Amino acid sequence: MLMICPECGHNVSDKAVSCPNCGYPINSLSVPQKTENKPRKPRRKHKKLPNGFGSIKKLSGHRSRPYAAYPPTTEYVDGIPKTMPAIGYYEDWYTAFDALREYNHNPYDIEKSALTFKDVYEMFFQTKFINNKKKISKQSEYAYTTAFKNCSSLHSKSFLSLKKNELQQALDNCQLGYSSLQNIKKLFGQMFKYAIENDITDKNYAQFVTINSENDNESGEPFSQEELDVLWANKENETVEKILIMIYSGYRIKAFETIKINLEERYFQGGLKTAAGRDRIVPIHDSIYQFAAKFNPDNFKSMSFRAKEFYPTLERLGISITQSGKKHTPHDCRHTFSWLCDKYKVDDLSKHMLMGHSLGSDVEKTVYGHRTLEELREEIAKIRV
Repeated sequence: MLMICPECGHNVSDKAVSCPNCGYPINSLSVPQKTENKPRKPRRKHKKLPNGFGSIKKLSGHRSRPYAAYPPTTEYVDGIPKTMPAIGYYEDWYTAFDALREYNHNPYDIEKSALTFKDVYEMFFQTKFINNKKKISKQSEYAYTTAFKNCSSLHSKSFLSLKKNELQQALDNCQLGYSSLQNIKKLFGQMFKYAIENDITDKNYAQFVTINSENDNESGEPFSQEELDVLWANKENETVEKILIMIYSGYRIKAFETIKINLEERYFQGGLKTAAGRDRIVPIHDSIYQFAAKFNPDNFKSMSFRAKEFYPTLERLGISITQSGKKHTPHDCRHTFSWLCDKYKVDDLSKHMLMGHSLGSDVEKTVYGHRTLEELREEIAKIRV
């Protein structure tokens, strides 16, 4: 079949490779074909980092955290920038950028940022128990050592990266008793205090951690009448004064750290644990009024009082062991108050209100049970010394 050459107008076969008259290419095979390349996936571009901000590099190989964030160079050797260690490794560019931005906002020692929870614990332990000139009991050392073992999920984590949520999770996941949880919480507080003092961190996340399980240390045994007589015989002792305040008010030891004392109206106000017991009012028994007038909650630390005053004083007085052979604890003071209420016929509703007990399903007492301050004062006055 003939066709007209578009170049010279002569007739030419459509099978021809080119026009025989002018050489114009006719067959498409003679024309180099453009190969259709698959469109490249555009490389994702990130914004250029400001000068002096640092850099982010994607490392080679298969890594779970391939993006390394490097701080700005501040040191030079013979005019050549010194390579700075990375502040961390991250899953994506944006996480690395956030870490770098936080670093620039609050620069820290990168070497210290590499310290793990275990590293800081060992430094803290060395300072508190090895290099400390003050003699600290083996019982205290054992408590800290055990608490550290009971939060093993934190051991390998960077201490500087720890936040409140991770500390709280470690505490919540511990299946041990209330005392063990208290020791872990105390360890957190002491380690963060040490870290702040030594410029490892400037934030104390330990102060926000709470124990979310019920106190299983509520069992106890009241002081006997003979033991009470010994305490009253030594009432001039400052520690004994505090023990008697605890016995004749019924509060838990921890409540005395924040308790309010109204000497004019002659009552305590405090309580921490339960809704029924929180900020409850307990009239000051006449026998301990002079002790209450001297008591300063700001100077009272329950853990210190327990270890340094309560136990040593009872041991010195020879009343540290209960009649059943157990060791008296501060919570026994609360049990003693309960026993005194029963012994001297304090009415049941008043006793529950004084001790901060929940009335549970007793609708009559819960809804209709009320006592004025004066009525509570009359009931507590029934207790004789």
